[in-house]
Amino acid sequence: MRLAAGQLAELLQREPASVSSLKASGDGWTADIEVVEVERVPDTTSVMASYRVQLDGQGNLLGYERTRRYARGQIDQRK
Repeated sequence: MRLAAGQLAELLQREPASVSSLKASGDGWTADIEVVEVERVPDTTSVMASYRVQLDGQGNLLGYERTRRYARGQIDQRK
């Protein structure tokens, strides 16, 4: 996961804040990684983004997509 997070950080020029999910998929893994896209004060108003990444069996990044953007202080309404 650290290898993939580092690769995503290099592509986005932003450090990942957290990994919110990780699951096996075929010969690799799928993970959701949270990234601060726009830092604001107070930080609860910062803009966050979730990225879904596909990894091979060794943790190398194969692809990624942004799946949502939200304010850091926002409560997820999805069930």
